[in-house]
Amino acid sequence: MQARHRLLSLVAAFALLAAVTTRVHAEVSEVSVAQQYGVSFLPLMWMEHNRLIEKHARALGLGDIKVNWAKLAGPAAMNDALLSGSLHFSSVGAPSLITLWGKTKGNIGVMGVSALTTYPLYLNVRNPSVKSVRDFTDKDKIAVPAVKVSTQAIMLQMAAEKAFGEGNHYKLDSFTVTLSHPDGMAALMSNTGGVDAHFTTSPFHEQEMKIPGVRTLTTSYEILGGRATALVIVTTMKFREANPKTYNAFFAALKEAVDAVNRDKKAAAQRYLEWANDRKSTLDEVHAAISNPDYAFTLTPEKVFKTAEFMAKIGSIKDKPGSWKDMFFPEIHNLPGN
Repeated sequence: MQARHRLLSLVAAFALLAAVTTRVHAEVSEVSVAQQYGVSFLPLMWMEHNRLIEKHARALGLGDIKVNWAKLAGPAAMNDALLSGSLHFSSVGAPSLITLWGKTKGNIGVMGVSALTTYPLYLNVRNPSVKSVRDFTDKDKIAVPAVKVSTQAIMLQMAAEKAFGEGNHYKLDSFTVTLSHPDGMAALMSNTGGVDAHFTTSPFHEQEMKIPGVRTLTTSYEILGGRATALVIVTTMKFREANPKTYNAFFAALKEAVDAVNRDKKAAAQRYLEWANDRKSTLDEVHAAISNPDYAFTLTPEKVFKTAEFMAKIGSIKDKPGSWKDMFFPEIHNLPGN
């Protein structure tokens, strides 16, 4: 009896050890992903509606995982959620990646999974007195997704330095207000709160061009001197190391979605109108926007390092990366990024 008791105790101990080991090495059963508004997030919408993360998770032996999708108005809320661990993957502008990379090195390690969309951002204005960025005054308000930290805010700082000289990158900051793109467009149309300029993206740009008196003052491509990544996907090194299969499932889903959108952009434009419940844009308008040679759904980062150099120069980040690869996980290091 004593030997049998020892045997049962040993079996129970091994069962407990196995359960603990399984829990220690188990990956998350739920994944949270955030995106913002606009056709530039179409690959993420494709992943959501076609349940691609779930598909690739099952293929990698993770079983049925739950994927939570959140729509957030700007990068500030996304950044906070990512840092708190309540959000696993986020779609943000390159400056947000650069800022978070600089702040989290050595701890949770926010880095880029890949680029998502390359496209121009448009600074649209309705004040006829504003002929260049030098003409903005305290009577003007410029809507951006997030003051100081959004891609648009950094582009304005670059434009200000070009217009007013070295060290004057802050000149336009006081004229900016935080509004989501739908709210920014509505404010521009109605001049709500004095908003007479909006640094925006498609399809809101195309809709604003229909407003009498609205015109484009400059673009992010003009400011940066060529095509530039507008959106990247980010996560933390902490999450990636703890959940390697989940990370790989997300990355595989992202690649599949980008390929699907690029394979048939007319069909992708139609899906966008349905999924976004967009009643203001037409199929031809959306298709034309994403078929423009300056518009690309791609995993390859463009001009991210140039933006990081500027942000390091003005003190937005303490350490300048050695190259764009320092800010992205190795799965895309074979791509011709910059």
